[in-house]
Amino acid sequence: MANNNHLVIMAGGIGSRLYPMSTLNCPKQFIDVLGCGKTLLQLTFERFLPVVSKENVWVVTSENYKDMVAEQLPEVLENHILTEPCRRNTAPCIAYASWRIKSQFPHANIVVSPSDHVVTDNEEFCRVVATSLKFVSENDAIVTLGMKPDRPETGYGYIQADLSFSTARNKEIFRVDKFREKPNKELAEKYIKQTNFYWNAGIFIWNVNTIINAFRVYQPEISEIFEGMLSYYNTPKEAELIKERFPQCESISVDYAILENAEEIYVFPADFGWSDVGTWRSLQKSLPTDANGNTCVGAQIETVETNNCIIHTTNFKKVVVQGLDGYLIVEQNGELLICKISEEEHFHKK
Repeated sequence: MANNNHLVIMAGGIGSRLYPMSTLNCPKQFIDVLGCGKTLLQLTFERFLPVVSKENVWVVTSENYKDMVAEQLPEVLENHILTEPCRRNTAPCIAYASWRIKSQFPHANIVVSPSDHVVTDNEEFCRVVATSLKFVSENDAIVTLGMKPDRPETGYGYIQADLSFSTARNKEIFRVDKFREKPNKELAEKYIKQTNFYWNAGIFIWNVNTIINAFRVYQPEISEIFEGMLSYYNTPKEAELIKERFPQCESISVDYAILENAEEIYVFPADFGWSDVGTWRSLQKSLPTDANGNTCVGAQIETVETNNCIIHTTNFKKVVVQGLDGYLIVEQNGELLICKISEEEHFHKK
């Protein structure tokens, strides 16, 4: 069954919020933000290898980033790197990959994942994904992974689950009651007091026929664009047609386009140390901290009377920080940012 499992990595985002490390020319998915010698994209690829064969990995990215993807993931087949001529959000991206896979693998089970997330418990992650792939291979269903919230986060969408009973085929998978948009602080605090609200991790699992049929029903215009290309996929004509037709797609997320409309939508509540690395503060949760609450990534970093700081200086031989509390210190390509962690959003590069 593993040979019928496919992975689609969405790597076209501009992810420039981890300034000064990430920029429009080199978004965060292509950077070693953890200081482990591997980029977030490479870590994403490796994370799935226990459940998806490397020849079944697909990457959808911007034309501008194609060379970076090929350089960082030489194991991915060249014709499995699909490029978007322009940004159109996640629904057209997923539709393109789905029809492209369908043209060669008509019964594929697919997991779709962002390229810039961090997971700390890979074993549990693979168990959850493998279980979900088996579930969608046996049911005409869409599964999304729900993360148990540990704080009233306003930067994530939420999934409201019906926990009154699990599915007949799997006791860990439940029906989705409703998808909730990113809440304000008051609403987020209300959500986390209830046991049936989960963060939407943006990781989706389905059979290729399930998602294509959903596009046909709920997004006929997008469906028509990619359905009309079936005889041209994996031919020299594909790239030319994508450049012509992809921009005709509505810019819409798969959440709005499909998930909020479809009937057979399920959630797998899971806990495997997930973070979307949207900010330096969120990245801190995926890295070790010292006794004073400092997170340090770099060769030789010394802290004196310093607390609750994030110091990411991999290109400096030695860094000494004294007398700071709650500060962010990041260096990349000759640019150095020193600011309060609470103020980091003011330094995101647009």
